[in-house]
Amino acid sequence: MDPREMYTTCVDELRKFVHGARFSDVVIGLSGGIDSALVAAMAVDAFGSEHGHGVMLPGPYSSAHSVDDARALAANLGIEAPLVSITEPYEAFVRALDPVCGGALAGLASENTQARCRMVVIMALSNAYGWMMLNTGNKSEAMMGYSTLYGDTAGAFAPMGGVYKTDVYAMARWRNEEARAAGEVPPIPENTLSKPPSAELAPDQEDEKSLGVDYPTLDRILIAAMEHGQSAEEIAGQGFDREQVDRVLARAASYAFKRALEPPYPQVKFY
Repeated sequence: MDPREMYTTCVDELRKFVHGARFSDVVIGLSGGIDSALVAAMAVDAFGSEHGHGVMLPGPYSSAHSVDDARALAANLGIEAPLVSITEPYEAFVRALDPVCGGALAGLASENTQARCRMVVIMALSNAYGWMMLNTGNKSEAMMGYSTLYGDTAGAFAPMGGVYKTDVYAMARWRNEEARAAGEVPPIPENTLSKPPSAELAPDQEDEKSLGVDYPTLDRILIAAMEHGQSAEEIAGQGFDREQVDRVLARAASYAFKRALEPPYPQVKFY
């Protein structure tokens, strides 16, 4: 399926789900990254800018460009995007949790607490205004468990939950090209497309380094296994490192419990 068809399908299924649940407006946490940027563009295409709402949620490890990129995206799409820092709420959790978590909150406990602080803010806006919270995850990260339960796995619907990370980039570039062809401002900032993806939950964090594999390689392995039913041996026979294939597939299997708790997404055979 080409990026146009994939994007259109995601938008159509998003519209059906939201209207079927009798919501008119949606809210998205804008990180400055590619996933939230594309979901925001889908939301505007599905419902119009007056019914799409963003919120910027910088934390203690957020870069300046993440806010700049999120603000530029919101301006390009014509949506509001107030800034609510999670640093103070996070620090309050650190103070409360330090005595029972063995001292200074660190590692996954620290990273996941930040992600859950963001979810609390978005859900507060959802409850206050009657907006549906959208999930911004993709299938690559879901398969690898690279998300926080009750944090960035939250949301009523995941428009991109059935597509892999490399297709997220392909759809984003296609959406920008469509805008240029129509004489409009491309919605997704160039820096969002070119910078290394990062959850920004720890100093100098980059997703591919955390995962131990680059997204193009990861996606080819996952698509071969999950969409085409190929074995590790068959995938390695296509030129992939067997140990890496085994690691990817073992990790995917171990996170089935987390995927079971993620929101629904378009049930379309893309691959």
